[in-house]
Amino acid sequence: MAPAWDTFGKRLTECRKAKNLSQKELAEAFVTSHTTIGKYERDEMIPSIDAAKKLANILNTSVGYLLGENQQSDLFKDPLMLKRFQDIATLPEKDRECLLTTVDHFIKSAKISLM
Repeated sequence: MAPAWDTFGKRLTECRKAKNLSQKELAEAFVTSHTTIGKYERDEMIPSIDAAKKLANILNTSVGYLLGENQQSDLFKDPLMLKRFQDIATLPEKDRECLLTTVDHFIKSAKISLM
């Protein structure tokens, strides 16, 4: 049996949060209700293969990661983004916190402007 943290629902939640999406926002992109996303995340309902593929595409990860077949998420498919995050990881903690706070504010502002 897979560890509790290694379920489809837990991985879906992890990927959704990594993309800074609410259940409602993911549901809108997936064209379903937020209650369905909630059921997936609580492992109360398992999506079809096609639905899992669509979720993986929206979250920029692989179906294999969501299903627990591989341990590493494909959240960083873009090598330039991966390199940037690796560079950020080498910065002093104070600089990292400042940079991530700036990025968080930018993302929030961008989401608001899309509404």
